[in-house]
Amino acid sequence: MFALTPEEWQAVRLSLAVAANAIAMGLPAAIVASLLLRWRNMPGRTILNIVVHLPLVLPPVVVGWLLLVVFGLRGYVGQFLHEWFGVRLVFTATGAALACAVMTFPLMVRAIRLSLDAVDAGLEEAAGTLGAGAVDRFFTVTLPLMLPGVISGAIMGYAASLGEFGAVITFASNVPGQTQTLPLAIFAALQTPGGEAAAARLALISIVLAVAGLLAGEWFGRWSGKRLQS
Repeated sequence: MFALTPEEWQAVRLSLAVAANAIAMGLPAAIVASLLLRWRNMPGRTILNIVVHLPLVLPPVVVGWLLLVVFGLRGYVGQFLHEWFGVRLVFTATGAALACAVMTFPLMVRAIRLSLDAVDAGLEEAAGTLGAGAVDRFFTVTLPLMLPGVISGAIMGYAASLGEFGAVITFASNVPGQTQTLPLAIFAALQTPGGEAAAARLALISIVLAVAGLLAGEWFGRWSGKRLQS
């Protein structure tokens, strides 16, 4: 029951790698987007806010289809990347990571924005009066104070990436050993006669990873809260 086959272990390892790459892709953009959304007088702020949170309300399959339109071999960006740099995202593990990054992007932005909203603007202004430039203020004041949100967003984004299904199977397909992550392996097992045991094993692994991610996020939230209070 609990002994995974080499193919199942491969799906687990691929899921962990895809989730890590998704965070590496999405987290820097989430930080930039959060800083822009903090600027209340920024032109187009409402449109940016809608675009950032769109993956939360769109069906994941629609997000995957949009990624195909943009990053497919005949897509606007995908064709350019393939012809000029030989980079193909569709039906690859990198494409699966991109799909996960897009789907978890709103979660990371929301976590970072919560930390940014808690940053005392007076501290930034005080640093400015002492001669610190905008870049210095960001790295010495803003970034350390928003760091709990950045780490919390990364943890939640990683955990959510482990369970992403619709966008991944639409954009990256379900290729064993290449793009078959844990949720896709569970789906494939359920479509196979007599695959209920394999699906149960993989589902158990998925539940354990999800609970571990939630516990890590909860623990870090409490730890960072105590640090800020002290």
